[in-house]
Amino acid sequence: MSKSSSPRRVGDKEALAVATTLRGSPYKLNLVAGLIRGRKASEALNILQFSTKGFAPDVRKVLASAIANAENNHNLDVDALVVKEASVGKAIVMKRFTPRARGRASAIVKPFSRIRIVVRELGEADYASKTPSEQA
Repeated sequence: MSKSSSPRRVGDKEALAVATTLRGSPYKLNLVAGLIRGRKASEALNILQFSTKGFAPDVRKVLASAIANAENNHNLDVDALVVKEASVGKAIVMKRFTPRARGRASAIVKPFSRIRIVVRELGEADYASKTPSEQA
């Protein structure tokens, strides 16, 4: 009488991690996500480790979580993982007000962002379809 399990939101050779409330604008987070899209997971971790962007540590945590999910929950090979998707979206927006001249007030908007990282295990067929310059 238990509830049926929900279908997987990603493919068979993929793993997912999501961070839902990262403090900062989606535009700035997308700049960091663009650094790792399509790269090998180990290379992406190194890029984020040495990046000077403020969001880099948060994105690194989410990527490490996706890699751990792939290894522990889906039995995927960590050395063959590639960042398939790093999508960014808007989350909540805190609105604060500060007093201004002549009894007025102006809004201060404090945005939050969310990031979704999907890692995929590349198989032998995936390597064969790439050109030698793409494999390097």
